[in-house]
Amino acid sequence: MKEGIHPQYDEVVVKCACGESFTTGSTKKNLRVDVCSKCHPFYTGKQKLVDVGGRVEKFKKKFGIVDNQ
Repeated sequence: MKEGIHPQYDEVVVKCACGESFTTGSTKKNLRVDVCSKCHPFYTGKQKLVDVGGRVEKFKKKFGIVDNQ
């Protein structure tokens, strides 16, 4: 490996939007993420359905889907 051309690789703290933090190695000084293994639906088993601007209702209306609940 040539000297002087590689970025500095340090141990940094990754901070999630949910409040969780953990350490990892990176060339960046600090890392912030939106989801981590503590809050991601795949790992928690809880699915969050966010309806932005009535997309679900618009889809149901377009294709004639009726809720029987």
